Amino acid sequence: MNVADAMTSRSEVVTVELPGTRTDVLEYLQERSFSSVPVVKPTDGGLEYRGIVSRDALIEQPDEDQLVMLMEDVPTTTADTSLEEVAQLMVEEGARRVPVVDGEFEGIVTVTDVIHAIAAGDQETDAVVEEYASADVNTTYEGAPLPVAERELSYANVPYTVALDDDGRMSGILTEVDIIDVARIVEGEEETGDNFPDQDSEWSWEGIKGVGSRYLPTRDIEIPTGPVREFMSDDLITVSTQKSIQEAAQLMISNDVEQIPMVSGEQLVGIVCDVDLLEALYE
Repeated sequence: MNVADAMTSRSEVVTVELPGTRTDVLEYLQERSFSSVPVVKPTDGGLEYRGIVSRDALIEQPDEDQLVMLMEDVPTTTADTSLEEVAQLMVEEGARRVPVVDGEFEGIVTVTDVIHAIAAGDQETDAVVEEYASADVNTTYEGAPLPVAERELSYANVPYTVALDDDGRMSGILTEVDIIDVARIVEGEEETGDNFPDQDSEWSWEGIKGVGSRYLPTRDIEIPTGPVREFMSDDLITVSTQKSIQEAAQLMISNDVEQIPMVSGEQLVGIVCDVDLLEALYE
């Protein structure tokens, strides 16, 4: 199976055009829950691919407004590349979205596209979840304010956190997408203010006060201050250690999730992310 069989074609890809601003990208990240957006420039010969603007770039350059200064070089591929090759490229380069370029911009292939192929059985593998899941699980307390949990995601450099209740049991999962869904774009404000109503709260400390009111540590986004339990998904989907890679992929697609807690009995023992499944295609 090749990239052409799995990719999203140019006509269906959301892009931003040069010249443009960070606001254009922020709106897409919030409305579509994307992690990055391709940047193109219209030419007489068609759409010329220029780069990617990611959420990370917006975080690292909070005062930069022009897309041309926010663009990143990321790996590209071609339509006739095998899916195994592009899966390996995604894992090794940490690229969730790989532009398909052959002279001009032809489309994009994503981690989710590859997961669809695994779920459908187009990319066969006999591997089981335990072989590729991580035993290191990012967690937070379900009563933590949402801005605190967001910072934990950022510092851990992962897109999720498993919420624990007062007894330390798994009670839900919170993802970047959940946070984006409730984030609010603030127009024309230098600061969004302090999100903590009580500065003496046990959750207020100097390291958080400065960024607690923003989803991204910029002047553009703020998020609510309620506890994680108000925003997490408590309808948990889990997998056993011996679940097949294909079955795990099917669960991800049918439930529209990118990571699933792995359990042994009722005990949380790991996490399997969509990118973990990609490794089973080429190892």
